[in-house]
Amino acid sequence: MKTFLKIFKFYDDLEKLSTPGDISVLDPYTEPEIRNVYKKFYKKYFNDSKRRIIIFGINPGRFGGGITGIPFTDSFNLKKRCQIDSNIPIKKELSSKFIYEMIDAFGSIHQFYKNFFISSICPYGFTLNGKNINYYDDIKLFDKWKNKIVEWIRFQIEHIGSNKTCVIIGKGKNQKFFELLNKEYKFFNEIIVLPHPRWILQYKSKEKKSYIESYIKSLKQIKS
Repeated sequence: MKTFLKIFKFYDDLEKLSTPGDISVLDPYTEPEIRNVYKKFYKKYFNDSKRRIIIFGINPGRFGGGITGIPFTDSFNLKKRCQIDSNIPIKKELSSKFIYEMIDAFGSIHQFYKNFFISSICPYGFTLNGKNINYYDDIKLFDKWKNKIVEWIRFQIEHIGSNKTCVIIGKGKNQKFFELLNKEYKFFNEIIVLPHPRWILQYKSKEKKSYIESYIKSLKQIKS
């Protein structure tokens, strides 16, 4: 089976749960236009049977994967860099800006996605009072969604990547929570952790070039 068909199955079979308190779920996957867009994207870049190294972000945000259905791909880069037209309003997101500059420096979009599948530890995003929150920001949320997160990670290992090495984007809490999950469920033999693009561009923007170089060095060392 072609890899893009396995990715379609992953997204088609997603099942969101309820959330505690006033937390809302970002669910782009049921919108017909979004489904059309992400299926064009994955068919374009994953039209083979090759397994990828999985890169896990945290969870989608309101202006990136939360409206395109594609992690770290905002509607601006979807059109400009990926050449995929849609009716999604054009919006820019900092994390997507960094990732696509890094992909350009890596070589090309096709070359990058031939080797890597960018995912999220939780494919659904969350908001509270109109602002993004992460799956680990509310312990009741995490406890409720934990088993589903484990199920989703296992599917991706079995069908899209492997259990050898994965990349985690987001040092600190994201790293801590994933390492605890990995210790409990033994998903991957090796975890490589990279700083989150939003943190880089908010606090280390003058050093962006060196962070891009660091990303590429780390990724090319594990490129299959």
